[in-house]
Amino acid sequence: MSGIATTGPSRNRWLTAAAWRSLFRDRPMIPLLALLLVLVIVSDIVRPGVVGTEWVGIMLRAAVPLAILAACQTLTMLTGGIDLSVGAVASMAGFVVISLVLSIGLPAAIVVALICALIAGLVNGIGVGVFKVHPLIMTLGMSLVVLGAANFWQIQTVQTSSGVPPAIRTLGSDVFAEVLPYSLIVFIPLAIVILVGLRRTGYGRLLYAVGDNPVAARLSGARSWQVLVVLYIISALLAAIAGFLYAGYTNVASVSLVDSAVLPSVAAAVIGGTSIMGGRGGFGGTIVGVLILTVISSLLTSLGYPEAVRQVLFGAIIVAVAAAYTRVTDQT
Repeated sequence: MSGIATTGPSRNRWLTAAAWRSLFRDRPMIPLLALLLVLVIVSDIVRPGVVGTEWVGIMLRAAVPLAILAACQTLTMLTGGIDLSVGAVASMAGFVVISLVLSIGLPAAIVVALICALIAGLVNGIGVGVFKVHPLIMTLGMSLVVLGAANFWQIQTVQTSSGVPPAIRTLGSDVFAEVLPYSLIVFIPLAIVILVGLRRTGYGRLLYAVGDNPVAARLSGARSWQVLVVLYIISALLAAIAGFLYAGYTNVASVSLVDSAVLPSVAAAVIGGTSIMGGRGGFGGTIVGVLILTVISSLLTSLGYPEAVRQVLFGAIIVAVAAAYTRVTDQT
């Protein structure tokens, strides 16, 4: 009898917490897509027949500018940073275009807005990369600077809006065949560049290296400060592009238009599997995270809650989902 080994009943590995944690950490797209599918089904149950081509078009149109804004957070979070100035930069860019379009034309107005965003990103990058200011403090301070400058510009021009140009309004709000928003013309090339750039270029690998182990990256010859300066410039330019689309989507331009999207942009990156500690994540998961938040917002609207209640519930859901995901993947 002593030679006979006795073992207990085998346990399915998918019933263990470690297995699910590994799935969320290593293959986040699987649970994220499953959650998105569940939310779509719930949306159709709450309002039978609502899910169709027109509904898909509405969701995509709302998701595109937020996805570009969330790209800023994904890229900066890969290095262990964050960019809280994206809302102010995006709002500023949209407002600058609207205020200048009648005097200098749309192309020149867009160039001016992009230059302003580039300057803001450059200052952020120098502060974080050269002077080692914490990204949260640096970008939060820059958001106040940009907001103050935009308010000053608004007072000087004595206007709040001159109307969103038809080209930007079409790009931000119109759809083709009731399902494909024209904003995909901007988003798809940007998404491809980000996705390929992160995985297939030396700069993308440097972002992961700086976030995963900045000391080892420095010893290997990488100049972290240069990586960070370029990073925050890219983030600011992406935020400006998102600001153009937000102005077109809402048909409004103000100095605080995109402020409310900063928290969702951070949450989308975290939900999508990007570690807040740096070194792990990607833009693919962030895109699905944005779609999840967009469907949740639509679902709350379908339930008929007042605007104030929807804002409270949406904020609470964002915090709860992001906290749960962080807990499961041991990102804290």
